[in-house]
Amino acid sequence: MLSQEENELLTQTGPGTPMGDLLRRYWQPVSAAVEMEDRWTKRVRIMGEDLVLFKDRTGRLGLIAEACPHRRASLAYGIPTADGIRCPYHGWMFDGAGRCLEQPNEPEGSSFKDKVTTAGYPVQVLAGLVFAYLGPLPAPLITKLDGYVAEPAIRLLARTVIPCNWLQIQENSADPVHSEWLHGHFAEFVDEQYSERVRLPFTDHHIKIAFDEKPYGIIKRRLKAGQPEDCSDWTVGHPLVFPNILAVGSADKNWHVYEFQIRVPEDDTHTTHWWFTAFVPTDPSAIEPELLRKERFFEVPIDTEILDTAEFQDIMAWSTQGGVADRTQEHLGTTDRGITLFRNMLRRELKKIEAGEDPILVNRDPAKDVALDLPLETDKSHYSNGFAQILPRRHWRYAGIDQQLLAAFGIKKEKAVV
Repeated sequence: MLSQEENELLTQTGPGTPMGDLLRRYWQPVSAAVEMEDRWTKRVRIMGEDLVLFKDRTGRLGLIAEACPHRRASLAYGIPTADGIRCPYHGWMFDGAGRCLEQPNEPEGSSFKDKVTTAGYPVQVLAGLVFAYLGPLPAPLITKLDGYVAEPAIRLLARTVIPCNWLQIQENSADPVHSEWLHGHFAEFVDEQYSERVRLPFTDHHIKIAFDEKPYGIIKRRLKAGQPEDCSDWTVGHPLVFPNILAVGSADKNWHVYEFQIRVPEDDTHTTHWWFTAFVPTDPSAIEPELLRKERFFEVPIDTEILDTAEFQDIMAWSTQGGVADRTQEHLGTTDRGITLFRNMLRRELKKIEAGEDPILVNRDPAKDVALDLPLETDKSHYSNGFAQILPRRHWRYAGIDQQLLAAFGIKKEKAVV
């Protein structure tokens, strides 16, 4: 268990907090790019800050504090200009860096505007996501995970807001054994109440688990009953990308599937949860070109009364721990050593930034600006029945996926909720 002080250290992410400082050293997604196609502004709440993502008249994106520093009116109603955005209240204009460019009613020649600034953060679009950097400048290079740049790909971008702290979500990713119960025995129990019970591969018992620290985070590995020692669940595993990403996926002869789950704090009791998925076909000529042309963005509704998907089962387990889990009351067991390892990594990286050093995976060298290739398992026990069973039980069913995509995976329309 942790002390109250230790728990607060790892969970509080607002401006000026140690963990907030650490998370701000990494580029975080704040929007899907498609959301800005037909609008000028979008409110963003991240790590306790209320911001506005805006598009100027040239199509350039900026991210600044929502409250105008003049009289605190909302820039979410701002007027776009060629160079930035004007406050609707008195016309003060700001650029994406938060500099005040004009104050229309101040005397001609006044230098007052040069004394006024607001928070402004760099933004960058990658793989259909708008990323922002809220840390100290100069900004590092954005980490190009392999799934972001894999081509050609069917890309799905999904988002929901979960009413709990980011850490209990990310710690779940360092806990392989929960899948045996939450996504296995519990999921079977849920199925039993609505239809004939179907046995799920998740329920296979864990024989061994292991965790390996890597330059980018942690690899978690598992060996389940009935699996050979040379299976990729045990020899390869899949990673937690430090500090707030879980990378999962699988590969077979027809597809490489990359999925990143990104946990971005809105504040200490709400987390924006992103699912980024790239389906990369071995034979793209067999796929409808339209499916490969553009990312599909969709929201995932939260309903913890519907527990037939792994996502909803996870959200139930995360959110029922409370807004911020009380780790002074926990009792960790032998299977929780991945959680202990992750907490120790967080403490270590906090000490590095206190000493003026960059934390792991922060890159400032353009010569190293290449895709980060992550391990990808090829015979996951969880997918032993193939994508035909997995896809309808995932959040992808809310994407409005058309019949061509369903057919690409060999799934009959009646098997999926679309």
